[in-house]
Amino acid sequence: MAGPLAPAWGWKLPGAGRAAHVEAAPEFQATTSQVCGLFPFTAGSGTPTVGTPIGRHQLWGEVVCCDPLAWLRAGLVTNPGMFVLGQPGTGKSTLVKRLLTGAVATGTTPIVLGDTKPDYTMLVDHLGGQVIRIGRGLDRINPLDAGPLAAVTGSGSDTLRWEVRSRRLSLLLALATLVRESRITNAEEVVLGRALDLLDDRLDTEPTIPDVLRILEEGPAELRAVTRTDSAAAYRRHTRELAYTLDLLLTGSLAGVFDAPTTRPLDLDAPAISVDISRVRAAGDKLLTAAMLCTWAYAYGMVDATAALADLTGAPRRTHLGVMDELWRALRGAPGLVEHADALTRLNRAKGMASIMITHSLSDLDALPSEEDRAKARGFAERAAITVLAGLPPRELGRIHQITPLTGPEQHLVASWSAPDSWQPGARHPGRGKYLIKTGERLGIPVELSLVGPEFDLYDTDQAVRGGVG
Repeated sequence: MAGPLAPAWGWKLPGAGRAAHVEAAPEFQATTSQVCGLFPFTAGSGTPTVGTPIGRHQLWGEVVCCDPLAWLRAGLVTNPGMFVLGQPGTGKSTLVKRLLTGAVATGTTPIVLGDTKPDYTMLVDHLGGQVIRIGRGLDRINPLDAGPLAAVTGSGSDTLRWEVRSRRLSLLLALATLVRESRITNAEEVVLGRALDLLDDRLDTEPTIPDVLRILEEGPAELRAVTRTDSAAAYRRHTRELAYTLDLLLTGSLAGVFDAPTTRPLDLDAPAISVDISRVRAAGDKLLTAAMLCTWAYAYGMVDATAALADLTGAPRRTHLGVMDELWRALRGAPGLVEHADALTRLNRAKGMASIMITHSLSDLDALPSEEDRAKARGFAERAAITVLAGLPPRELGRIHQITPLTGPEQHLVASWSAPDSWQPGARHPGRGKYLIKTGERLGIPVELSLVGPEFDLYDTDQAVRGGVG
């Protein structure tokens, strides 16, 4: 008969080897080549070791690295798109800021394409980057500004001019759709395209929206020809609604922001760039949507210009990381905006451009005006090779499962991060800094991010809330 087992700390008897404290066994990390002889006393998850270190695996404690461009170069993913979903307060911006910091360290230029809160201004300032503040009385962006692309000459310049025209027309159509709150007709699109062509021939500077309105009201023979009208009166009737729409861009809620030349061009030599549009947020969703669309188009055009110039001059090609936060706020302003936003991003020819799209929930799609728009918007998530999930409720995970397959344990894990299990004041949110990284059919990587050094202040998005507490 077996005798009684000794307690973990030993018997409380003299000479019995009593231990007041038993230390945890030391933990070591090494490759399987180095410690293969210790198997099975090792554990590992095989997480990627390329990219920016973002935290430790929640099961194995192994360091997890992530970077869309680095993963693309390593053959881990097929495109450098990342889609981040999570409830407010779970740390979506914190993760993106860590990736942004890592991008700067590895020579990639991050561009925050419309900071609405602002969340990224302090970090970009700290990194020595450029912050552009858009708003009335502040910096302006000309929606039709082609940047360096307009000055490209020589071989391939004709192709680039068509690229510039496509970008200008796509954004002008998006802004007109926004203020009209309905789609621009095919006939009006033809007129706008011809007006841009005429301005490109006549002006030595970048055209502006006031220039488009002026030439539309002048009604030169070239414009009258594309309207298929045979008199000035018929031309006026044909273009009246379009003229009112353009006038509303200049005198309505968007007045004073997008109706003049660009005041501060993007400095792509800066280590990081943030376009702060938080000042226009108080003016309503329409102006905020316009600011985001203009920022996207202008930044993508500038990135495309650097790629084109690199091809023509033989300069080293740069890589960029575009951050698109509050994504769905830019898409719900009017029917058809999703199509225009998709056109703006698809027109980007630069091969070294990664993108991170951030939103709270796929349920945000329900706010889009039409089922057609909702279907196209889901394509943004479907095309992203990397999906990152922070705390989300079970119902939302069911919708995500239709786009990115999730196992039962994965859904249970992410759902467990969605809400605290008690009402204890000051308790840490269970999902704060915890993420599940999914790529295709692979099992997800559960990772927990820990802040270090100045990150506690630079990544903090709750300073304004705590500052108001007396």
